[in-house]
Amino acid sequence: MHRDRNAKIVATVGPASSDRKTIEQLFRAGADVFRLNFSHGTHEDHKNRLEIIRSVERDLGRPIGVLLDLQGPKLRIGQFTDGPVLLEPGDSFRLDLERNVKGDRQRVSLPHPEIFAALETGANLLLDDGRIRLEVEHFGPDFAETRVINGGILSDRKGVNVPGVVLPMSAMTEKDRKDLEYGLTLGVDWIALSFVQRPEDIQEVKDIVQGRAGIIAKLEKPASITKLEDIIDVSDAVMVARGDLGVELLAEQVPAIQKRIVRLCRRFGKPVIVATQMLESMVAAPVPTRAEASDVATAIYDGADAVMLSAESASGKYPVEAVSIMNRIIAQTEADPYYRETIRASYSPARSEIADAIGLAMRNVVDLLDVAVTVAYTSSGYSALRVARERPEARIIGMTPKLSTARSLALVWGVHPVLTHNVEGVSEMTEFACKTALNEGLAKAGQTIVIAAGMPFGSAGTTNLLRIATLE
Repeated sequence: MHRDRNAKIVATVGPASSDRKTIEQLFRAGADVFRLNFSHGTHEDHKNRLEIIRSVERDLGRPIGVLLDLQGPKLRIGQFTDGPVLLEPGDSFRLDLERNVKGDRQRVSLPHPEIFAALETGANLLLDDGRIRLEVEHFGPDFAETRVINGGILSDRKGVNVPGVVLPMSAMTEKDRKDLEYGLTLGVDWIALSFVQRPEDIQEVKDIVQGRAGIIAKLEKPASITKLEDIIDVSDAVMVARGDLGVELLAEQVPAIQKRIVRLCRRFGKPVIVATQMLESMVAAPVPTRAEASDVATAIYDGADAVMLSAESASGKYPVEAVSIMNRIIAQTEADPYYRETIRASYSPARSEIADAIGLAMRNVVDLLDVAVTVAYTSSGYSALRVARERPEARIIGMTPKLSTARSLALVWGVHPVLTHNVEGVSEMTEFACKTALNEGLAKAGQTIVIAAGMPFGSAGTTNLLRIATLE
């Protein structure tokens, strides 16, 4: 069973998609990776969902990736005495640390000393997803006197954003640490870290995970954009969380930043997911808007590894239809001759390293010969990643003896992961690669395949071999 497309689909599992039947339908419709959103649900909920996903994986015989999305810090105001208040432009409004005193039209609690520690006079505070904007006039270590710039109705526990400021706080809360440890015991394949502001945030999680899962940097803070290359370099993959970016940035800035992130991830050879509001109208409607279809197609034309569904598959009325339509949009886009032209035009120079030289040589061989499929024999997934970086026209079979690697490769552009046995020599590897290409229905007798691998076998990050073989 294989997909007739290269870009992958990440589908969030939630109340609308937690039963065995629906999860299998989502997979058959096109979902390659399932996202467990730890902002919602209990540990038991997520355990049950993961067990169902693994059951589907066993029954259908294809590796499935599972992504644990950590909630991250949630900066929120306190509560109001008499319900929502109306803030008018020009009003004075105070934020302070008085947790036990409910708010009114003049003040409200903001129980986050980290925010006050990072403020400057003239800084903006955004409340309720940016609907209300306050400007800081005076502040101290436990308060901020502000002026309302954009007013509106403000109610209990609304979120707070501080654009343009690096907050002196970890990207992980105590809840995140507990969720992370629990997820690792379940055997998730990817960890998505929210609230990333600096590369040190990623390193903090890596030190805990110790290679048991790949780390995805969720880019949702403008502060992360100022250190973009450093964050991408230390991450295993990246998620463009456009909804959150759009709160602290002007809406017109987000498309260019999205393209910049995708372009840089492709240069580094790191998988990149474009997420948030991709088919948002399908939460309540059976078909997307034409603008949403174009949005998905744009991410594919840019060469993103994956596109993601959030509420559409987790809590919407049409989860399976959303995956099915996204699958069709990707396939239609990749069938467009202009798609291959844009991919070719966006190639970036390879690094002067052996693995990149092998990946580049493989793409050149595919361009010169009538190659049916490429094969990356890999223990860690590194060979497959370096081949995928080059976006060859022929499909990539990611052959690996490690189930965890096969599952993680489900996220990577163009890679069809296949679990195999350990091989001991080049001849055995070549023979098994040929058999796999035939058995998976990706090539026929008489066709040519190209194989990349690392010697000695089983050593991570040693891609140094390129072999061309003809199927018999």
